[in-house]
Amino acid sequence: MFRSRKRLLAAVLALGLVVTAGGCSESGGKQAEEGAAGVGAGKASTARITIAMVTHGAPGDTFWDIIQKGAKAAAEKDNVDLKYSSDPSSGNQANLIQSAIDSKVDGIAVTMPDPPALIPVIKKAIAAGIPVVAINAGITSFAESGVLSYFGSDESLAGEAGGTRASEGGYKHVLCVIQFQGQVQLEDRCNGVKKTFTGKWTKIYVNGADRPSEQSTIAAKLKQDPSIDFIITLGAPDALAAINAIKDSGSKAKLGTFDFNPQIPPKIQSGELQFAIDQQPYLQGYEAVDSLWLYKANGNILGGGKPTLTGPFLVDKQNVDFVGKFAAAGTR
Repeated sequence: MFRSRKRLLAAVLALGLVVTAGGCSESGGKQAEEGAAGVGAGKASTARITIAMVTHGAPGDTFWDIIQKGAKAAAEKDNVDLKYSSDPSSGNQANLIQSAIDSKVDGIAVTMPDPPALIPVIKKAIAAGIPVVAINAGITSFAESGVLSYFGSDESLAGEAGGTRASEGGYKHVLCVIQFQGQVQLEDRCNGVKKTFTGKWTKIYVNGADRPSEQSTIAAKLKQDPSIDFIITLGAPDALAAINAIKDSGSKAKLGTFDFNPQIPPKIQSGELQFAIDQQPYLQGYEAVDSLWLYKANGNILGGGKPTLTGPFLVDKQNVDFVGKFAAAGTR
């Protein structure tokens, strides 16, 4: 088991360095420029259905905009009326799921950052005859909840990839920054980093809903402990806050991050960011809606009871130009 996991981790790291040959051809380049907007031309002739997507997305976090773009693209193709709502509070998210149940939607896609708070209401939806799929958060708990499928990254494996890359860079002290306390997927990422990083590992919590506060907290930590030579943030906006914190503190620490948005490629190209581990949120949103449509239209269930992985995919200077084209279109 350990050997197979090591092989999988090696494959993840290698995958991040490979640029598809078709991307260099004339037709491949044209497709890249068109972006994901051209995917899935045509529209289903099935009856129109309503699908609710309920996430823990925080206001202003561009990551969730990308998930919504994927979900909207699938909804357009599948003749689906998509109802999106979000709240970073687990209690409020549970209330949003209950509202979707009460409105008798045809399917629900949900994130599970706090399984104990959300599984009871998810089971209520299933008991009401509403099919549910999980995305983004809850990879270790989705089977317990009874949902049909899970679409997202293996966050522990992603963390291990980040820790391995930091170790390969020769860094001695990594700081892992968690922007929202109590979310299982963020803890899994940090613990994955700890598992494979060969030097000293430190974790801090910051307020991801308040970027100035987040920036000042990271800067204060860097001033307090100048031995920190590498920082790993768990979200793209948090990486931008960390870049400013490094400047504010006068630290020489380098930076890697999880997740991706249009602001990330220029930071990798400039050297302010060493890498980004992308979980492909567009794909998560798309597959969530498309899988529910497939279930309603044809009884199909994706994944065979196992998670359908959308990541991790490591982006650095070697492949950022290729991936950056899609980020510029707002789909990576």
